[in-house]
Amino acid sequence: MDLITAIGLVAGILTTGSFIPQIVKIMSHKSAEDVSLLMFLIIGCGQILWLVYGIYINSLPVLLANAVSVLLISFVITLKLRYDGH
Repeated sequence: MDLITAIGLVAGILTTGSFIPQIVKIMSHKSAEDVSLLMFLIIGCGQILWLVYGIYINSLPVLLANAVSVLLISFVITLKLRYDGH
């Protein structure tokens, strides 16, 4: 693995992992009142486009980070709808 790929993978882990504290907070409080549904819908659409781009350019870091991000964002949206009924 070259240095640039390693940097990409670490960057992907950090940015993708940034959704985990939000999920933990929502689940522990059983509330997503302060979570913006619109923001997560917009970022989700962007992540899907990044995923398509990663597939197109055949970039493992872009593909992995965005595939996992889409899953985590979907989970946040699901929790938002479950707990706040929006």
